[in-house]
Amino acid sequence: MTAVLETTKLCAGYAGQPVVHDLDLEVREGEVACLLGPNGAGKTTTMLTLSGELPAISGEVRLDGQPATAPLFRRARNGMSYVTEERSVFKGLSTRDNFRVAGLDPKVACRLFPELEKRLSVKGGLLSGGEQQMLSLARALARRPRILLADELSLGLAPLLVDRLLQAVRTAAKEDGTGVLIVEQHAHKVLQYADRAIVMRRGRVQLSLSGEEARARIDEVERAYLTSGEPVVPA
Repeated sequence: MTAVLETTKLCAGYAGQPVVHDLDLEVREGEVACLLGPNGAGKTTTMLTLSGELPAISGEVRLDGQPATAPLFRRARNGMSYVTEERSVFKGLSTRDNFRVAGLDPKVACRLFPELEKRLSVKGGLLSGGEQQMLSLARALARRPRILLADELSLGLAPLLVDRLLQAVRTAAKEDGTGVLIVEQHAHKVLQYADRAIVMRRGRVQLSLSGEEARARIDEVERAYLTSGEPVVPA
C-alpha cells in the first residue's frame, strides 16, 4: 500500500522545547492506525504538527511523498481532514448549514450518519455530544480525504456511539482508501478496528504492532503506557 502520510525524525513541541522526539511514522492508503499513550505522551502535539497547526521543530512531514510545510487549510485542500478533540461544530448554525459551510450536500453527508437527517434544522449547539461528533466526522469524511487525523473521537461518549464512529472510519478506509491516524485512550475499543497500533510514552514510540499482534498482546500494550517506571520492551 502507498504511504499517504510519513514523518522522518520529527521533533515537535512548544517555544522550541521538544515534546515529541525523533518520530518516524507512516500511514498507508486504506489503513487505520491508532496512536495510544497516556496523557502527556505527545499524542496531541503529534497530531497538531502533522496537521500543520503547529510547526515542526525539526524533521519532516510528507503527504503523498511530498514535503508538507503549509498550514492546515492548505493541507486540507490537498486531501487532509482533521477532527480535533474539541468538536468542530458551528453552534449557532443548523446542522444543514454546518454541512453547507463545508461545501457539502447535506443529503450526501447524512449517508454516513442517517441519524442526522432528522436533525438538519437543529442548531449545532443544541445537538447532543454524540450528534456533534457525528456531525464533525461526517463533515471530515464526506470530503473523501486522502488522510484523516482524528483526536479522541470517543471522548465522553457511550460505547455504542463510539462503535458507530469507528465503524464509519473503518468504512472510509476500506471503501475510499482513506489513510487514518486516530488518537484514542481506550485501546480495547479502537483495536477492534485498527490495522496497526503505535504506543507513545514520553514523546517517543514505545511499541509499533500490527492490529492482530496488538489485540493478542493487549495487556502488554496497556502496560507500555499505563505502568510507571521503565518502558516495557517488546519480546
